[in-house]
Amino acid sequence: MADWLPVTTGESGARVFRSADGTRYRKVVDTSGVAALADERERIGWADAHGIPGPTVLDWQCTEAGAEMITSAVVGTPADHLCPGDLAAAWPAVVAAVGALHAIPVSACPYRRDLDAMLARARDIVARDAVNRDFLSDEDRSVPGARLLERVERDVARRRAEERADAVVCHGDLCLPNIIVDGAEVAGFVDLGRLGVADPHADLSLLLESTRQSFPDIAEETRAVADERYPRHIDDARLEFYLRLDPLTW
Repeated sequence: MADWLPVTTGESGARVFRSADGTRYRKVVDTSGVAALADERERIGWADAHGIPGPTVLDWQCTEAGAEMITSAVVGTPADHLCPGDLAAAWPAVVAAVGALHAIPVSACPYRRDLDAMLARARDIVARDAVNRDFLSDEDRSVPGARLLERVERDVARRRAEERADAVVCHGDLCLPNIIVDGAEVAGFVDLGRLGVADPHADLSLLLESTRQSFPDIAEETRAVADERYPRHIDDARLEFYLRLDPLTW
């Protein structure tokens, strides 16, 4: 273990380590996290096979105590660690990479992250009073979970129809820390455990909001570039809907 340096603790209780030479990551879970880690392993393999830039699985071990997965590191800098000028320079490549991901035929993807699946997860979390308040906006942190869910439920029929018409292969957690940049290019996407077919706005909402929070001074510029270069119309109402739903699903 001397060559593995601790990085962080995942949301599901996973322990993450980086190799001393920076070339590999090791994720370790107990028995309660094996299924989720296995799902992530499968999605990484699928993404790699379909030309999505990101890590590759180097090793997988499952025992009575849990499981561990070793992946290659994606060389570069998480986009949220860039200076504003460097993010602005890389932003067209970010939009292009997201567009390329979303252009993969949904018929090729066996994984789902659709609205009904996310709603089922949100309903369960709200019913258990287990909403993670850290993921909510400041104005929503004191609002009961049931009321937050009701606000989402009002628009479900419309959003479900939009998803059926426009579904794409989504990253599933497309925040800036999960986009690795090398120079002005995208080196790859990481944390692919939620990859699956969904409305593209499920990704775009997180990408644009993460950018707005991390780089408020260039938020208008990045949105304008996204509007110009992303190959589909970006709908503000759908962005808002998915920003309200996503925090209820963790």
